[in-house]
Amino acid sequence: MSMTYSWKVTSITKKDQTNSDGETLKDAIVQTMWEKTGTDADGNVGIFAGATPFTAENTPSGSFVSFEKLTEADVLKWIQNVVTGEYETRVNSEIQKHIDRNINETRLDGDSLPWAS
Repeated sequence: MSMTYSWKVTSITKKDQTNSDGETLKDAIVQTMWEKTGTDADGNVGIFAGATPFTAENTPSGSFVSFEKLTEADVLKWIQNVVTGEYETRVNSEIQKHIDRNINETRLDGDSLPWAS
């Protein structure tokens, strides 16, 4: 079954970090929280929430993108460069498991519970 994926950054952590040249890079991204969502051909949705740390220690100041100029696409590219191979296969598998659980389970709330009047 085909799956369509989308990504979003849910939060980031930043701090000033000194690179290997001894230069301080202001507000470098050091942690990201993200979600990858998969939607199958029937419209069933599964979500994987992940966290990916980063460091700017080996980033030359000329290659550093200031916090104010970052876009979600920039940060997602960094994350997606880490979430590859077996790691991505595991993430996609967890998304499929989430979809399978949702298809095979029925959630009952409030008036649907057997003791509700």
